[in-house]
Formats: sequence, C-alpha cells, structure tokens
Amino acid sequence: MQLHQPLKMLALSATLDFVSVPTTSTAQFYPSRPVELVIHSNPGAGQDVFGRLFAEISQREKLLPQPFTIVNRPGGSGTVASTFIKSKKGDPHYLLSLSSTIVLALANRPDSTLGLDSYTPVALFGFDLQSITVPVDSRFKNFKELVEAAKQSPDSIVNGIASATGTARFLQYQIEKLTGAKFKYVSFKSGSDAMAAAMGKHVDVTMENVSEVLSGVEAKKLRILAVPAERRLANLPDVPTLKELGFNIHVGSGRGLAMPPGVPKETLAVMETAAERAHKSAAWRDYASKNMYENTYLNSAQLAQYLNRQMPTVAEFMEFIGARKPAQ
Repeated sequence: MQLHQPLKMLALSATLDFVSVPTTSTAQFYPSRPVELVIHSNPGAGQDVFGRLFAEISQREKLLPQPFTIVNRPGGSGTVASTFIKSKKGDPHYLLSLSSTIVLALANRPDSTLGLDSYTPVALFGFDLQSITVPVDSRFKNFKELVEAAKQSPDSIVNGIASATGTARFLQYQIEKLTGAKFKYVSFKSGSDAMAAAMGKHVDVTMENVSEVLSGVEAKKLRILAVPAERRLANLPDVPTLKELGFNIHVGSGRGLAMPPGVPKETLAVMETAAERAHKSAAWRDYASKNMYENTYLNSAQLAQYLNRQMPTVAEFMEFIGARKPAQ
C-alpha cells in the first residue's frame, strides 16, 4: 500500500457554519482571509500529503470559515519554509505543516537562526515511524542477527537512508549507541529510493519510514524486522518493537502543525480546536491506519513540551555527526 497521492483541495466559501470558537472579537472573525499552509517539501512527500489531508478535512467538515492556500517552499532541509514562517511573526493567517524532525534539527544547527521560539506549536497528529527493513530473503531473520553481524564486522552492513542528517540516520545512531553495532550508511535522494535499493539488494537494510517501505513489504520483496514504536502496530502484529527487544528507542517523524511566533492566543485556540477535530475525523483515522502511523495526538502545550524534551537527545546526535558545534 502506497502513501496517498496529494489530495485535491476543495473550494469553500466563507460561511458561519463552522466550529464554535472563543467569543472574543479577534476569534470571532478569524480567519478573515484564506490561510496559507506552508510545506517544506515538494508535492507528494510525506509532509506534503499530511498538510493537504488536513486542509481537505478542515474544509470538507467546515472546521474553519476560510479555505487554505497550499504553498510548497522546499529548500535547505526545511530552512526556507521555517524562515518564512518566522518572518510572519504575529500573523495567524499562516500555518506550517510541521515535521518534528526538521524543527529539532534546525534548532541545533550552528548555521541556523531557527530555534523552537521561531514557531507557535498547534498540534501533533502522530508519528510516521521508522523501520528496520531488509530484503525478503535476507540472511538476517531477526533484529538480533542484524545487530550481531554489525558488531562482529563493523561497517560491513550497509544501511540505505534518505539523508545523512535525517531521521533514519538518527535511528542508526540510537541503535549503535545502545548495541555497540557499527553500520555503514549510503544516502539516496529520497526514502523511496532507499527502499528501492533495499529491494534490489544494493543495501543490506533500510531504516526509513514504515510508510515508505510498505509497498515493498506488500510486494513480498521486503521484510520488516522491528519498529521503534511504543507498541506493536495493529496492521503489523507480527513485527516486534525495539522496546520489546530490550532497547528503549522511539523514532519517527512527528507530523503536525505550527503557526508563526507571537500569534494572538485567541487565534491559536481556534486553530488548535480545528486540529483536534480534524484528528478525530474518520478521514484522519483511516489515513493513519493505512499508513501505519502511531496515532498520538498532542495539543499545543504538549507539543511544545515534547519538542523541548527532545532537544538534548537531538543535540547529542547532531554533535556526533558533526552538524552541531560542541557545547562550550
């Protein structure tokens, strides 16, 4: 099963038939014009599909009185889109399709001026989890065998990933840290390219997202050894979690929403309510289930707390790979 294609937006004229919002004058007339939904990736990528799905759910179920205008602003590993959002300080008519991985990485880069205070968190919808996936006829029948081989012969097991600083590389780092294994990695243009390399046996394993490797699994060309999840995925009941195997690792791309910094709290409340209702919709539940998401909702305050908790771990990883200046 492949990721849904970008969803066609439905036009929606202004209407009074929308979700109840705070009764302050600011909230009553918000949004007063279409909201620009900014996406840091190209059309068709996971963050793009998520953003378009939220926009469609919002308009179809009349969660807001104005439509969304979707604008893709790729570039700089999320820098272009995040810098644009930061520049719109105080304006609630802009929304970012947020990736927790991108936000945390940018906040730790020495060449970046984008901290966590560059955004107003709105909500997290869930985690697009990573995987440990091998060719279906791989000699590694389970995660333990893979790790043992990478311990006995360091750098002999090749991991195909989309980015040397991305979430799959972060998962490799966590596994190496806790097991003593040492993998070699090869970067590809995208997660789908890494999956194709695994299917073609050009790499031994890929640690890209479950949603990226699903089509290869369903075609019986790939096999998932484990997932870094809190609990087993309902649609993959036979695949163990790393926690079950004794390794406290949870890694995935958090998909969510953020507004520019300094927006009025009343307008944040309106968007947060819309996000919560969208998350409860049948359309979101169906999408999350089909794409093996860990369907975890965090509100604005909870998302802010989550990002702050993750900062030290991500900082350690970025320093390890040479993408962050050591702490003074």
